Amino acid sequence: MRPIFLVYPMLAMVLLTFSVLVRLFRSRVRAVREGQLTMGFFQIWRGGTEPDYAIKPARHFVNLFEAPTLFYAACLAAMVVQTPGILIHVLAWCYVAARLVHTYIHLGSNRVGHRVRAYFVSWLVLLAMWICIAASVAMRTNS
Repeated sequence: MRPIFLVYPMLAMVLLTFSVLVRLFRSRVRAVREGQLTMGFFQIWRGGTEPDYAIKPARHFVNLFEAPTLFYAACLAAMVVQTPGILIHVLAWCYVAARLVHTYIHLGSNRVGHRVRAYFVSWLVLLAMWICIAASVAMRTNS
């Protein structure tokens, strides 16, 4: 499988991020409509406290710009160095799956024990991706 196809798991992560953004937007509109916040709150982030149903998607949205940046970088690196084989693709999709599970738990039941497991699995997969890329580069430079 060609590394260029890593664009598909990257797209899946972008779509996941976008879906969380939509949920965040809807929760903030709800908070304003219900009078829990004013529009002024969003100008300087003072003058109230976001309700719990808006805090979770807000925190999760921020989280999707933390560790996943290393995922995007790994996919791009794999494309640039032409990491061969299906393993990098399987790992990329496993990362997306782990982040989907993490999102489902965080924005749903929010059971911390389950959420931490999904988050940890996503980090292990991410580490495996980077090891796979580094091994690919090392094998080429030693040949």
